[in-house]
Amino acid sequence: MSGEASFVWLTCQAPIRFDTTCKSCSKLTNHSLGQFVSSRTRSKELCLGWTRPKTQSRLNNLTMMPIGVPKVAYRVPGAPQADWVDIYNRLYRERIIFLGQEIDDEISNQIIAVMLYLDSEDNTKPIYLYINSPGGSVIAGLAIYDTMKHIASEVVTVNVGLAASMSSFLLAAGEKGKRLALPHSRVMIHQPMGGAKGQASDIQVEARQILRIKESLVRDYCNMTGQPYEKMLKDLDRDNFMSAYEAIEYGLIDRVIETKAT
Repeated sequence: MSGEASFVWLTCQAPIRFDTTCKSCSKLTNHSLGQFVSSRTRSKELCLGWTRPKTQSRLNNLTMMPIGVPKVAYRVPGAPQADWVDIYNRLYRERIIFLGQEIDDEISNQIIAVMLYLDSEDNTKPIYLYINSPGGSVIAGLAIYDTMKHIASEVVTVNVGLAASMSSFLLAAGEKGKRLALPHSRVMIHQPMGGAKGQASDIQVEARQILRIKESLVRDYCNMTGQPYEKMLKDLDRDNFMSAYEAIEYGLIDRVIETKAT
């Protein structure tokens, strides 16, 4: 809106505070981690300690989250103060990985690196892979799949929205008995797609490669779901959408989460 600043507030039970000297008023003030930032703010309001009588109590109970990539305040054990860290790095500390975008080489490498690190830290605890993704590169997805099978840590998969295409493959690849989904999540399976241009012989090579990948995916789906080969081949022929409960019957997941997280 014109003339107004937009703010994102993060409620904290115990706001993190710092003692600092304000350059505007030259007073030692005890400020919350957040501050108002506006291009229309007057210089006297740039003081972190500026107040408005009616909102002072609210400011004391809230801190502001930087706009952009979601961030949370995190204090490293032994550190004198907290820093803003992006939400994904904070989740990594709890052994939680969130796949919330199309699968490509970059996100695949990041997920693989985190899995390898968490497994080296403690391979007796599970790693949780939360999925809300439309799928993406088959090669990049297979790299994640192979890593899941390589590490000693169990990988618990959770569908929180849509697990489509290659993402459905990763969902089904989780630890047997620990492939989960939320009630309104959906799953979509289909055969791999690809394209090529150039000389006829080059196109022929690409076509053979895609068919090999398709054959491999069909057999892996069969192993993960228990479906017979011919049925799996037919079901992958076109986009095949399923509800969370249908995915249980099909063998892609094991349970729908209907209780609150603890």
